Amino acid sequence: MRNRNAAVPRNAVVTGSTSGIGLATARALAEGGCHVMLNGFGDRAEIDRLCAEIAARSGTTIVYSGADLSRPEEARALVSEATAVLGPIDILVNNAGIQHVAALHEFPEDKWDLLLAVNLSAAFHTIKAALPAMRERRWGRIVNTASVLGLVGAPHKPAYVAAKHGIIGLTKSVAIEVAEHGITCNAVCPGTVLTPIIEKQIAQQAQVTGLREEQVLEAVFLDKMPTGRLVPPDEVAATIAFLCSDAAASITGTAIPVDGGYTTH
Repeated sequence: MRNRNAAVPRNAVVTGSTSGIGLATARALAEGGCHVMLNGFGDRAEIDRLCAEIAARSGTTIVYSGADLSRPEEARALVSEATAVLGPIDILVNNAGIQHVAALHEFPEDKWDLLLAVNLSAAFHTIKAALPAMRERRWGRIVNTASVLGLVGAPHKPAYVAAKHGIIGLTKSVAIEVAEHGITCNAVCPGTVLTPIIEKQIAQQAQVTGLREEQVLEAVFLDKMPTGRLVPPDEVAATIAFLCSDAAASITGTAIPVDGGYTTH
């Protein structure tokens, strides 16, 4: 991710990066030479330890913001805070996501609003905040973590499916608008990755369906994945890191599945 035309490393923001795909992505970008701002929830002492560990391994600056992305003003402030600490943001990875599983007729309205705020609207606010500096420097990389459920439907997840379809639409719209400014915008669509959000989904699906959790994993999450295995977070992170590189300059507006063949059905 180092700029071929300068010795200055890129500056990156990765939302939802205190665990799972986001943390793996922060590690990958840092190892590629980026200064990175992590964001998410969790034990502050553990987050500080992670920042120190990544910084020691990469030799780059790693900082943290606890911005709550369900709040538009905090999503926008995240970019301002990162810019103040690291400098202008070159790379923005919108990875933060939450889930709630329930049949549509029982789906809580507050959960609908919350999922759309975090999984979709937050990306709009961070992209809007980051774009002016990217346009000025005529270089930028934006990657949005969607899902295979941004490409296909699924029961009991109406807000998540709607938001992930929306994030792909936002990705395409942004890509067209900023292409002439040297900025790309892409989405990755992971299959089942064993992260805290998936572990919670498995438990919720077990309650909804009456199946045991191991049955849910096989019947709901792995049944449509020809590889028959969970996707490691590092594999998704590697795809994101490539999309953030100079070599990916001609890839924009795409939604790339990293799904073990899920969407081949």
